Parts: sequence; structure tokens; C-alpha cells
Amino acid sequence: MIDLLKPAQAEFTCDIDFAYGILVTEDQLRVLDESRTIVQINHQSQLFVGGRWIQLNQTDTKLLHEYASGLHYVIPKMIILATEGVELAIETIDHVYLGLVGSDHESYEKIRVAMERVQHKVKDKFRHTGPYYAIGPGSLESVDEFVDSEIEAQLEEAISTSIGGILSAIGGINTTDPELSSKKVEQISRQLEEMGKQIDKDVGPRASTLKNKAKWFCDTLTDLNKVEEQLRRHIPQLKPIDVITADKGKG
Repeated sequence: MIDLLKPAQAEFTCDIDFAYGILVTEDQLRVLDESRTIVQINHQSQLFVGGRWIQLNQTDTKLLHEYASGLHYVIPKMIILATEGVELAIETIDHVYLGLVGSDHESYEKIRVAMERVQHKVKDKFRHTGPYYAIGPGSLESVDEFVDSEIEAQLEEAISTSIGGILSAIGGINTTDPELSSKKVEQISRQLEEMGKQIDKDVGPRASTLKNKAKWFCDTLTDLNKVEEQLRRHIPQLKPIDVITADKGKG
């Protein structure tokens, strides 16, 4: 099997993920363990842990606002980037693989089915319904038990369904490839820009390429992880709850 995305991923790899589910509405942010809310932040200023209000000093209130406002800004955009961008990444893999082996090769149907299942799992993990934006926790399970383990391993390396894996895959897409759907790239950029106008006026997500967009998201989540670590040091009730995770052994 040919490692389809490794050369691109060598240039940019993101190792950030969420250990818990996160639900964002207009004025509320919830951290979910399965379906149970373990942390709730109202109006980016009021903190509840395990259903109990935590009184904060001025410094911690500022940290909480930085953290909550950052997640409020990033998560809706990330859902668009993940669902649309992974579709584009899968189209790219499909195009490359089809060119290598042809549609009649027995392995093509297997990898096509596997890619569709990865796409469905990404859509299950990243959801948008009305005012609700939700991201499910952690990496998802293997693609499917009947898919060859070799193909499954390749897909999971090419497009991991962790947050960082998805950003890495999107960042690895060569958007200058004339065979690539420029219309799809423009659609993703336009959706992010329109959402940007609604939420805030920040030029970061409107970077010129998908790689730059993915890198911006990864860098932003890395910064928010540092804020989270400060909150966990300052607020004893948050110490055991590590929402944003980073593989410090990589990249």
C-alpha cells in the first residue's frame, strides 16, 4: 500500500484533540462526559463544575473569558472546516488512488467504502443543528471490522478522526493541484469568511490556503490549551478535567 498523504503530513502535523465532548451555543459552553455536563460556562464569565457555581477572582475570570470566548470562536468554524475539508481530503485520496490502481482493482472498492465510513464518522463527531455546535470527544473507533486491517491502518494515518488528525489531513491537501476541485476550496473559504463576519473580525481563518487555515486552528487550540492549563492550576475543581489535549512527544 502506498502512503498517500505522508509527504504532505511531514510538513504540518497537529497533535491537538479534545478528551471530552464540547457543546457551544450563543451564550453557553458545556463540557460533556458522555451525555453528562461536567463543566458549564455561561456568558463566558460564570463557571459551574459538577453543577456547582465556582466563585472566581478577577484574574481567573479574565482567564475564563479568554478560554470560553476562544472556544466559542473556533468550534463553529472548525465544524465547517472538518466536515467540508475531510470530504475534500477523501476526494483527493480517491483521485490519487484511482489513478494508481484503477476502479477495477479489487482494493479500490474496499478503500472507497472505508473512506465513506470515515466521512460518516467525522460528520457524527462534528455536528451543527440550529444554534448548537457540538464536537464529540477523542479519536473514534476503527473504520469498520470488515475492512482489511492494512487499509484501515492507512486511512487512520491519512485521516485520523482526532481533531489534530483532521487538521493535519486538511493541511496536507495541495490546493494548487489543477485536478482538485477549486470550487470546493472556494466554498470552504467562503463559509468560513461568512461565519467570521458573524462571530468576529479575525483574519486568521481567512488565510489564503487550507493548509494555512488548518495551521491557524491548530495554533489557536494550542494557545487555548495553555490557558486551560492555567485555569486547571488556579481552580482546584478543574484540575482533573483536561479538555484540550496535546501529544507533547510529537511535532
